[in-house]
Amino acid sequence: MERTLQTSVDDWLRLVAGTGSELGTLLAQPPEEQGRRGHLHTLREITQQPYTWIETARNLVPRATELRSALGHVTSDDRPGFLALTGSGSSLYAGECLAPGLQRVLGIPVQGVASGELLTHPHGHLPRAAPSLVVSFARSGNSPESEAVLDALRGIPSCRHLVITCNRHGRLAARGTGDPAVTVVVLDDKTCDRSLVMTSSFTNMVLAGRLLAFTPEPKEYEARALRLAGLAAQVLIRHGDGLAAAARSRFRSAVYLGSGGRYGSAREAALKMLEMTSGRVMAFPETYLGLRHGPMAAVDEESLIVCFLSSDEVVRAYEADLVRELNRKGLGARKVLVGADVPGDLPSAGDLVVDVPGLRAVDDDDATLLDVLVGQTLALFRCMATGLRPDSPSDDGVISRVVESFEIHRRT
Repeated sequence: MERTLQTSVDDWLRLVAGTGSELGTLLAQPPEEQGRRGHLHTLREITQQPYTWIETARNLVPRATELRSALGHVTSDDRPGFLALTGSGSSLYAGECLAPGLQRVLGIPVQGVASGELLTHPHGHLPRAAPSLVVSFARSGNSPESEAVLDALRGIPSCRHLVITCNRHGRLAARGTGDPAVTVVVLDDKTCDRSLVMTSSFTNMVLAGRLLAFTPEPKEYEARALRLAGLAAQVLIRHGDGLAAAARSRFRSAVYLGSGGRYGSAREAALKMLEMTSGRVMAFPETYLGLRHGPMAAVDEESLIVCFLSSDEVVRAYEADLVRELNRKGLGARKVLVGADVPGDLPSAGDLVVDVPGLRAVDDDDATLLDVLVGQTLALFRCMATGLRPDSPSDDGVISRVVESFEIHRRT
């Protein structure tokens, strides 16, 4: 499967278009028809992801030394510091996908922090004296708080910045250029999604952030990206039709379950369903162990339950116990179970198992990209089933591609 991805994005999309699958049939439509139906950008941006991951990894490997230098500000043995992963909405969830894995590898505190929190309560999240590296994720870099956080924290001498964005023309990228305290990483333009919702922007920024765990071994990072791309191709080609059918099934709400960094996946997948159905499907994320503590009250016979299953044996044991409890209580209209070697007693009649052989060969920290791909595909088909346009599902303009400007209040 990896071999089919090593030509170009357009070749890969033509390959999918020729499969006769539901995704393929949509991709085979003339661009004019796709534009008329309102899925021209979203469809391409979701489906192109396996190949763009390969490109992102290859483009970033030469910058591993530069990123290792940026990390040196907080990983010094003499004065270890704090790594904050920040953004708003999906960009925040990118940081949450990354935080547990980076903390495990780097051995320093790592936390996902909303940009808005850094604006309103900077000292509640950043240490006053210890060195800090703030990693800002942004698709466009034009959201009001993206620029404001960088400006507000520049006055803290112990703070350095790393910007990861998909838009070289965005204000955030421009703001950091030429400042020795700021390292700017701009991804390929094709990852700067034109659709209202973030899809390939999200996964490529997460993949870019994963390099922070591999700066001494950039070739291993590139090899992992290639393996992930092959697994993602399997998901799209082998399970796209199953996900389309699940998306059209009868449910009013959806709950997404994940552990560790995959709770970040659950947060992003739930947001995709909420955004792309314009709120018609109420979706929420939760951890497996957290669901019992109240949120299970919102799971009923009209709920879709999406389970991102860990490859870690102990974590999987806790997750399986919860799924069996849901089965015993008869909760959920149906489940979508994503993982490798899913036990036969976990699916009930009508459930979909997205079996991903080879998933155990990558970390749960890498699997976040595959989780989100599943969530995006479910949301795409549910959006179309409800008669909305994936490129602009919010017809009333309640949400927009870039958050509209608002006043930034400064402390005096």
